[in-house]
Amino acid sequence: MDIITLIIIAIGLSMDSFAVSVVNGFYINELTLKKVVLIAASFALFQTLMPVLGWAAGGTIEGYIRNTDHWIAFSLLLFLGIRMIYDGDGEENSSALGNIKLSTILTQSFATSIDALAVGLSLAVLNVQILRPVLMIGLTTFLFSIAGLYVGKRSGKRFQRSSEIVGGIILILIGAKILVEHLFMHH
Repeated sequence: MDIITLIIIAIGLSMDSFAVSVVNGFYINELTLKKVVLIAASFALFQTLMPVLGWAAGGTIEGYIRNTDHWIAFSLLLFLGIRMIYDGDGEENSSALGNIKLSTILTQSFATSIDALAVGLSLAVLNVQILRPVLMIGLTTFLFSIAGLYVGKRSGKRFQRSSEIVGGIILILIGAKILVEHLFMHH
């Protein structure tokens, strides 16, 4: 597989992580280097492991994954989005900003990496060695997630008290985008 194709795949897989990182950026009150690295590493880790799992599984689970992956991602992002909107509707909204849980980050990382599992399956079918693609995907996701966090932090200042509601809406829209793409564009 040529480098241009790998870059396009890596960027494509990183876009959902970037968008969710933007949400996290304007949700987190104090964006420290430690938080940035931890969040970006979580997204990158899942985007790296999922294609490896798909590649290792080969064609054995392809039909099952292809029929359910979009529903899983949509459900998780819908749940997280509704929870953020509900949390953002409270009076103490501004004091709650920045309290993002590790479990939320891990759920976001999983939800945005499910399509990477299908990429891994495709790479197995095409008999592509997995190391170079996953390193490219992981590094790209890490960098895009860092960029997303800082973009979100800058734009979050404009939203202030409504950032959780806006963030929840964005997560729901990302989930809907994943669902629509798989239901209408892959068939």
